[in-house]
Amino acid sequence: MSVYTLVFSPTGGTKKVADVFANSFCTESTCINLAEHDKDFSAVSFQAEDICIAAVPSYGGRVPAAAVSRLQQMHGNSARAILIVVYGNRAYDDTFAELHDTLTVAGFCCVAAVAAVAEHSIMRQFAAGRPDAQDEKELADFARTIRSRMDSGALSTRLNLPGNRPYREYNGVPMKPQAGKNCTRCGLCARECPVGAVSAADPSKTDTAQCISCMRCIAVCPQKARNVSKVLLTAGGMKLKKVCSSHKNNELFLSQ
Repeated sequence: MSVYTLVFSPTGGTKKVADVFANSFCTESTCINLAEHDKDFSAVSFQAEDICIAAVPSYGGRVPAAAVSRLQQMHGNSARAILIVVYGNRAYDDTFAELHDTLTVAGFCCVAAVAAVAEHSIMRQFAAGRPDAQDEKELADFARTIRSRMDSGALSTRLNLPGNRPYREYNGVPMKPQAGKNCTRCGLCARECPVGAVSAADPSKTDTAQCISCMRCIAVCPQKARNVSKVLLTAGGMKLKKVCSSHKNNELFLSQ
């Protein structure tokens, strides 16, 4: 048996959650980075005895389309899957339903799930500093509980998760990062963009139609030269303040 983490984490919050969970779940795991836009995911295949921890952020209550596409290409071959949905303190809406359906169609057997809060990837004032020490303790406890139930054979594929079908509509957000005057055209943002929206020939240019507003380019830019409109950030923060300001709890879902 091998344990894998399948992680889509442009700004690092989902990866941090997945790492905390995986480190308490097992002594060793292999990470498959779902944010690599040039990887052939159709070559990824698992065995029935494997365990896959699939961790994705919730974008507007949905799984990022790029993550869906890459998971769909994989060959689950009845490997057991633990779903982790990470959200920025608003809500995860239909993310679990979509992730469950995507993994099931790809041949995985979904047996447990975790909802975790992390700092909002765009408006970082929401859930700032999370996952914090208390979150990490809860995630570690969740991991040990799931592992214990799996080892005892107490989990099945009858996993009931929140979410609606059809999924809620999501057309992205208008906040598209742009390069500023400090851009040195080093090309790191182009190499790291999960959807290849930044021009490799001229990294100061972004295909806004292709950009998914994941903020990966901002996170990796060594010159801090990429940003989104401060006006849009302020407006977005005001819009989300009411729904994002209250403390949301991490949640554990187990199959019966």
